[in-house]
Amino acid sequence: MARRPPARQDLARLLGDDSIGLEARVADADHQSLKLWLRLLACSTQIEIEIRRRLRERFGVTLARFDFLAQLHRHADGLRMSVLSRYLMVSGGNVTGLTDELVKEGFVQRDQDPADGRSMRVSLTTPGRRAFERMAREHEAWVIELFGGLDAGHKRALYEGLGRLRVQLAGEPRQTDAA
Repeated sequence: MARRPPARQDLARLLGDDSIGLEARVADADHQSLKLWLRLLACSTQIEIEIRRRLRERFGVTLARFDFLAQLHRHADGLRMSVLSRYLMVSGGNVTGLTDELVKEGFVQRDQDPADGRSMRVSLTTPGRRAFERMAREHEAWVIELFGGLDAGHKRALYEGLGRLRVQLAGEPRQTDAA
């Protein structure tokens, strides 16, 4: 017999008023899309808080540093600072600050971009790559643990549904404030 998802009142009872967070704003009469949006936010926030806590306690790093290193790990030849900024969705100043810190710690190196001498390219050092790979292995185990209460079918359905939402959102024309 399939278990029904907990109602808002059940969630408040199970999680406590302090932990229900964004979903406390939902009323039974609200549109299902609004309920879904707030639940997505609540789940994402809850997972992010836990990952941040574990990264800080286990490795003494922030999620921003982890994400920075992850982008560089995916690009063995390094990335231009401007591209790294876009991938991380932060300002160039934020990337420069993180780069400076990680260069001092020996995790990354900054070199002239061979294709454009005006640009800098950032890449992982060998110690930086090793350190990130240790973090990434534990990070993956934490994510698997956090999703461990869902069976494979629920994970697949959630993944496919969110994929359809992403495609739909990418195809939506954007409204501007000029209306």
